[in-house]
Parts: sequence; C-alpha cells; structure tokens
Amino acid sequence: MYAIADTGALERRGLPLIPVVEAFLDAGIRLLQLRHKGHFSRGIYDQARECARLCSESDAVFVINDRADIACLLSAGLHIGQDDLSPVDARSVLGPDAILGFSTHRARQLMDAAGEPVSYFAFGPIFATGSKENPEPVVGLAALSTLRPLTAKPLIAIGGITRDNAGLVFAAGADSVAVISDLLPVSGGIHAVRERVQDWMRLVVDVV
Repeated sequence: MYAIADTGALERRGLPLIPVVEAFLDAGIRLLQLRHKGHFSRGIYDQARECARLCSESDAVFVINDRADIACLLSAGLHIGQDDLSPVDARSVLGPDAILGFSTHRARQLMDAAGEPVSYFAFGPIFATGSKENPEPVVGLAALSTLRPLTAKPLIAIGGITRDNAGLVFAAGADSVAVISDLLPVSGGIHAVRERVQDWMRLVVDVV
C-alpha cells in the first residue's frame, strides 16, 4: 500500500497535512509519499521535515516527489516523473542506497527505463483520475497485465484506484497500489481518514 499525501487534495478537503500523515501511519501505512506540486516554501519544508520524523518513528519509508534536493536534506526517498531529473542524475544526488521511484505511462517508457538506477516503477493512470491537472491517457488493466513482464522491479499501479477496483489491479500484476483520493473521505475529518486507511489495509491484506 503506497499512500500519497497530496497537499492539493488535502487542501481541497480542508484536511491538515500533519494530522493526516499521523492517521496514515497509525492505521498501518509503511510507504508514504508527500506530493507537493507548488512552490516548496519554508513552511512546506518544515512540514515535510515533520513528516520525515513521523515516518522514521513508525519505521515507514518516506518519499518526496520531484525534489532531489529536499529528499537528500530529509534522508528521504524520491519519486520522479518523465519531465524531472533523469534517474541517473537523481541517483547521483541521492546516493546509492536511497529509494528512487520513476513514473511510466506506456510500454516504450518502461522499456527505455529498464536499465535505469531506480528502485521501483510507477505505471498508470490505470483508471481516470482527478488528482492531476493534465493526466496522461488512461492505460487500463490490460496494459498493466501485458507490460508487467517487462521489468523485474516492483511495479506500483497508480491512477483512479479505489477499494472497489484494487483487487483487479493486483490481479493484473501490480506489486502495490498508490492511492490519493480514495484515502480521503469527503467528511468526518481525521477520524474518518484513519478508518478509511484501516479499510484499505484490511483490503490489501485480504487480496495479497
């Protein structure tokens, strides 16, 4: 289970970042990405540092999106996309041991990245998603199943994944599912977030 705490999604739901991260970790999340697409202000950095501390205390892997410098400062993992630093350059900043993830959206990207120094690949969007302003075209379950053999590295499915369709995603070959929106109930606050993540953790245990 790859939980993504997206600052834009949290803001739209009126949810504070740090209590949400605490709820994720309390509910059993052990792989967490902080996704922030805006300016990385000092305030956001301070919150990211607190997220890193909380993850360390919970023995959870903490990942930052896009920013190799911030990931390095926080001794965090890094997730990069097709338009960010190349995996080779990102690895040179992070060092040999840090977690490094790389987003892919089609067969050619996955094949071209086969020899890159990354820890895992993300692949998607599997379904339509509202978490990105300009999402890539939907790839679907069939593509996930067909392309799974192209890499021996962990493949994390992303994009529109919910409790209703996660079983199909695992059956198609995903090693993990990355989720943003379906971790955040529309009401009920932090208590509801914790309960939602607990639902997810039970589902993942049952499916896997």
